[in-house]
Amino acid sequence: MTTARVTTALVTGATGFIGSAVVRRLLARGKRVKAFVRPGSILKALEDLPWDRVELAVGDATLESSVYRALMNCDELYHVAAVYRYQPSRPEQILAPSILGTRAVLEAARRHGISRIVVTSSTAILGTTQGDELLTEASTSQLRDPEVYVRAKIEAARLVDEYAGRGMPIVSVLPAGVFGPGDRKPTPNGRSLLDYLALSPSFKIPVTDGGVSIVDVDDVAEGHCLALEHGRPGERYILGGDNLTFRQLFQTLHQITGLAQPGFTPPHALVKLAGLAIETLARFTGKDPVLTARLARDFAYARVWVSNEKAERELGYRHRPAVEALTRALKFYLEHGYVPRERARRVRLATRPITV
Repeated sequence: MTTARVTTALVTGATGFIGSAVVRRLLARGKRVKAFVRPGSILKALEDLPWDRVELAVGDATLESSVYRALMNCDELYHVAAVYRYQPSRPEQILAPSILGTRAVLEAARRHGISRIVVTSSTAILGTTQGDELLTEASTSQLRDPEVYVRAKIEAARLVDEYAGRGMPIVSVLPAGVFGPGDRKPTPNGRSLLDYLALSPSFKIPVTDGGVSIVDVDDVAEGHCLALEHGRPGERYILGGDNLTFRQLFQTLHQITGLAQPGFTPPHALVKLAGLAIETLARFTGKDPVLTARLARDFAYARVWVSNEKAERELGYRHRPAVEALTRALKFYLEHGYVPRERARRVRLATRPITV
């Protein structure tokens, strides 16, 4: 009697926020995982895994030879690795991993003949909307000279289209604004929540008239698996959640925590000036800015609202409410020491249902 061979998947960016969630979701499906990590990576995100089914593959995702070695004996590939930072003063730190990394990973997969590939992109490549209009997979960004992170994602998506056009079996997934437990670094999304938790309950937050789609990291991870199982090669699938205005977002955070509420709406010119000032200050401090001039220009008064219809219809994708995703994220930071104790004591996470 022969035993069926267990499927093995390589996951690049396995220690990252989304990558580690994908690893756990694949393990829950009974698969083996090769976790592709950089030399010296902190493995906190992969703790408590069943190491009889997990193998570390140490290498550099921008080097084809490194990825090629890691793909030995793999059946599936999830290319999740990317740099999610806003650092316009050092664009090469964001562009190279995204563009060179995508080319190296796909070329290695082509040489290996990997027949099932999922690449993580972003709804940022679709541009923005006004009013209640929703972006779809067919949307095309009209942004000129966008933020470096957005540019990197757009260039990487062009490479994916190029390889898919040659017949490679690639499915792209486009997560929206991802929140939830496990954002250890944290990402800019997570930093925005930590900044919120530092505010006084009496503070009124200036809120612009833009908006974002909020999705939980575990729903995004499940979407990756569904894309590999049911996605059509060469297609894109948006993995979004609830579409909220920024005012609705901060009102929801207030309802969850009892902390600051949304306040007045500043003029766009003032927000762009603030973005430039924050970006300039970051150049001197060496820290990543929470806002840049380009982000303020392109997104403060626009919306990245998306339609999940295609993923729901073709993949069976579903997402939990934004309030649940945000609550899970906030709880993670409070329970893991990201918030000073005296501040954390002010927060009483709501247990009652909240409607947006």
